[in-house]
Amino acid sequence: MRLAFLLSLGLPATLAVAGSAVPVELRSAFAPPPEFAGRLGEHRSPLRRDDGSTVAAPAEWPARRAEILAAWHALMGPWPELLARPRLELSERQERDGVTQYRVAVEIVAGVMEPGYLLLPPERFQGPRPAVLVPFYAAEVSVNYAGPRPLSGQAARYFKDGPPVHRDFALQLARRGFVTLAIGTPGDDAYRPALHGVPCQPLSYYAYIAANCHTALAQRPEVDPARIGVMGHSYGGKWAMFASCLHEKFAAAVWSDGGVVFDETRGAVNYWEPWYLGLDPAVTRRRGLLTAEHGRTGAYRALRERGHDLHELHALMAPRPFLVSGGSEDPPARWVALNHAVAVNRLLGHADRVAMTNRDGHAPTAESNAQAFRFLEHFLRP
Repeated sequence: MRLAFLLSLGLPATLAVAGSAVPVELRSAFAPPPEFAGRLGEHRSPLRRDDGSTVAAPAEWPARRAEILAAWHALMGPWPELLARPRLELSERQERDGVTQYRVAVEIVAGVMEPGYLLLPPERFQGPRPAVLVPFYAAEVSVNYAGPRPLSGQAARYFKDGPPVHRDFALQLARRGFVTLAIGTPGDDAYRPALHGVPCQPLSYYAYIAANCHTALAQRPEVDPARIGVMGHSYGGKWAMFASCLHEKFAAAVWSDGGVVFDETRGAVNYWEPWYLGLDPAVTRRRGLLTAEHGRTGAYRALRERGHDLHELHALMAPRPFLVSGGSEDPPARWVALNHAVAVNRLLGHADRVAMTNRDGHAPTAESNAQAFRFLEHFLRP
């Protein structure tokens, strides 16, 4: 009855499902350690408007959300119009222990097709199914590629010592009943991504690509368009975070150790690089940590100078659920930033929408993946 009532209000399926209890094995992920509970740090509250006033009621949040979104797009550069019906062309079918894999070409910007893989779950999963977009350097990593095609570019680099371990999110989720779409860097060079003339920062462009991939998935007859999520690790974690925060149709998200705040002490939390937010046609800076000689550039410089941080993007997720699968770059102390998203959800009358798990290293593990997959199962595949 509760599910039907919530759906009758026009809420996405993921919000209706969220009314059910969080699985016991995930319960601890939705609460910060005691030393970080309630701490907000020096981050400016996303509930504080640009004029200095504070959002005090749920009805006031949509306007504030639009204000945050507009500010970030203004600094990162505008998106082109989203594609109404992006093409998704299938080829090279392969059966993989019940999972059906297709090599695909998906339209990421008008007239531009990008290779990837579409995976359909075993036939025992009936009806329109949830879906997850999985972005990474190379789509072959996300499906643990085992086909006849010789690998090249970034895929060859990742497979040169054998299949990468615990990064095959698209394949593992397909085995669990999800339709998955795996995509890689446009142009197959993460340090010099092909932007196809789009006048925005690369990381924002990745989010635009993801938004069009969401539409491509939503048009598939196998997919429930209200239950599409996104999950990525490291570079893909940044991509998944910007995609889900900037495109509100993603119903849930998992961000694996991409760095959920600007942290200039961590070389892997490198949003200042030109292939993320530091692109500046007039300046070419040396790759690596920021120094006095090699400082901030591009939109990253403007964002920092104006006091913005990524907790503002987290707030755009509310009330959609997200999980930070944290490792070396996102330790428990990141709860100080995540608590702001908790506060926005609390204002909107929602709990259990912000979660974080933690591991010692940067690389995903069997345990961290199991937690992430269980999170997506709870919110997208009840």
